[in-house]
Amino acid sequence: MDNALEVQGITKVYGDYIALNDVSISVPKGSIYGLLGPNGAGKTSLIRIINQITMPDEGIILLNGEQLQPKHIEEIGYMPEERGLYKSMKVGEQCIYLARLKGLSKIQAKERLDYWFERFGIEGWWNKKLQELSKGMAQKVQFIVTVMHEPSLLIFDEPFSGFDPVNANLIKDEILKLRDDGATIIFSTHRMESVEEMCDHIALIDKSNLVLQGKLSDVKEQYRDRNYAVSLICNNNDAAFQQIPIEFNPHPILLSGLDNTLDFQIKIPLGIDVPSALSRINQLGELTHFSEVIPSVNDIFIQTVQQHG
Repeated sequence: MDNALEVQGITKVYGDYIALNDVSISVPKGSIYGLLGPNGAGKTSLIRIINQITMPDEGIILLNGEQLQPKHIEEIGYMPEERGLYKSMKVGEQCIYLARLKGLSKIQAKERLDYWFERFGIEGWWNKKLQELSKGMAQKVQFIVTVMHEPSLLIFDEPFSGFDPVNANLIKDEILKLRDDGATIIFSTHRMESVEEMCDHIALIDKSNLVLQGKLSDVKEQYRDRNYAVSLICNNNDAAFQQIPIEFNPHPILLSGLDNTLDFQIKIPLGIDVPSALSRINQLGELTHFSEVIPSVNDIFIQTVQQHG
C-alpha cells in the first residue's frame, strides 16, 4: 500500500528533555490514522514537526514520496487542539485571509467558503466577529479553514472538543467523507470510541517512544486473549457462579443481570477448546449468550501504556 506520509527516525530534544525518540510511522494514503498517547507522550511535538512549525533534530519526513519542504504547507491542513483564530476579526474576512495564505485566489476562496458555509448552515455568520460566536460555532469555522484548500493530508487534533453530540457527529461524518473523497487523515484524540469508529490504522506513542503501530484490525487480533462473555439462566446465581471451573478465571459482570441472568466473563485456557468449555459451562444453567470479548481500543491503550511504564 502506498503511504501518504513517512516519518523516519524522528528525534526532537528540548534541552535535557527528549520529546520524541527515534519515532517512525507510515500513514497509508486514503486512511484515517489514529495518533494516540497519554498527555505529554510526544504527539503534539510530532504534529508540529509534520506542519514544519518546528524542525526535528534527527530524521526525515516524506510527503507523497518527497522529503518535506516549505512548499508542502499548501498540501496540509491542520486543526490544532488550541484553536488559532482571531477573536476580534470578522469570520468571512478571516477565512478569506487564511485561504490566501494557503495559496487560493480571492475568487477561489469565496467559492469554497460559500460551499462550506452553506453546508454547515452558517451563511449568516459572515460578518460576525469570532468573539460573538459560541465555542462550538467557532469550532465549525476552524474546521472550515482547515479543509477549504482541499489538502491531501489533514491533521485533526481533538477535533470534537467543544462540540455537542449532534455537531460532533456532523464533524465525524465530514471527516469520513473527506477520507472517502481521497484525503489522508491523521486523527489525534483521547476519545477512544471515536478511534474505534473511524480509524483504519493506529500508532501509540508513550514517553516519547513509538510503542505500537499497525492496522487496527491487526492490532486487535494481536491483543485477543481468549476472553468470553457468558450469560446463564440459573436457579441460584451465587451457587452457579461458585461452580464455574477456577481455571476459567471467572469474574462477574453483574451477578444478576437483566431477567435475573448470571452474566460473567471467562478466559478459556490454552489446551481447552471452545466446545469443551461451552459444554462445562452449560451444565450450570440455560446458556443464553456466549461471545468472544474483542479488546477495545481503550483496553489496548491502557494495557500497552501500563506495560510500557
